[in-house]
Amino acid sequence: MFAVVEVGGHQHIVSVGDIIEVDRQSDAETSKTSFSPLLVSDASGESVQIGTPFVEGRTVSCRIVDHFLDAKTIVYKMKSKKHYHRTQGFRARKTRLEVVSIA
Repeated sequence: MFAVVEVGGHQHIVSVGDIIEVDRQSDAETSKTSFSPLLVSDASGESVQIGTPFVEGRTVSCRIVDHFLDAKTIVYKMKSKKHYHRTQGFRARKTRLEVVSIA
């Protein structure tokens, strides 16, 4: 069984046991959180439930594995012929979630 969930403005296709990386969640590590799915289907794809916008009576339960910083992204600005250039680094704050159940 798999589901499509929306977390932080991004949609993820998940099944039980998957680990996904999303934007930082405010909950503590090892705590549980749940999301309403946009779509739920069985493994073969024969039974599909599509929500408007969410599937009623279904939840996707996740466990927060850890919080971490993403890989560094280098931001470089330059204006030619003006001797202007700036280098700056950015690391996004992320959370790793493990899908426990789709009910």
